[in-house]
Amino acid sequence: MQKTSMQSSNLLKLIILALLGTISLVLFFLNFPLPFLPAYLKIDFSEVPAIMAGLIFSPMAGIIVVAIKNLLYLAISGAGDPIGVAANFLAGLMFVVPVSMIYHKFKKGTKSVVSGLVTGTVIMAIGMSVLNYFVILPAYGWFMGWEMTDQVIWASVIAGVLPFNVIKGIVVALLFVPLFIKMRRWIEQKQVSLT
Repeated sequence: MQKTSMQSSNLLKLIILALLGTISLVLFFLNFPLPFLPAYLKIDFSEVPAIMAGLIFSPMAGIIVVAIKNLLYLAISGAGDPIGVAANFLAGLMFVVPVSMIYHKFKKGTKSVVSGLVTGTVIMAIGMSVLNYFVILPAYGWFMGWEMTDQVIWASVIAGVLPFNVIKGIVVALLFVPLFIKMRRWIEQKQVSLT
């Protein structure tokens, strides 16, 4: 009897993660560019369901939602841009994991969520700048047949990637904090009933 109840609980978790991953994909398509940054850098809110999963379950649940979103996008887009998908996955990890880790490690509340969002923004901005400089932009250059000099890559990181990730973290945080405050009781109920 207990085994059946545990299996149904695990199935329910899997269904919730799949649903959050699908919502994340929909939010990924609702994106917009910033007028002063390159057009390929677009703000979206697809990390919000992943953060929600990370808060309800664990950091691993947030990773699963980010992975589902990117796998679904690959399936829909026909793998046209695997480098961009990999970059989006890594950025999502760098942002979502610190939020859920800090939330679960310290007192579960608004302060820990805000601390996590600030930490995630800093980690994502620095981490994606380093990855873009050493891996992602050179890979794009090779993939597209562009000549990418160190000066071009450096300028792209300083004038595009770094400010974009800082702005994205701030915008997502400004949306998520009021959402968390409204949904805190529901999140806590789900933590009790699903874990």
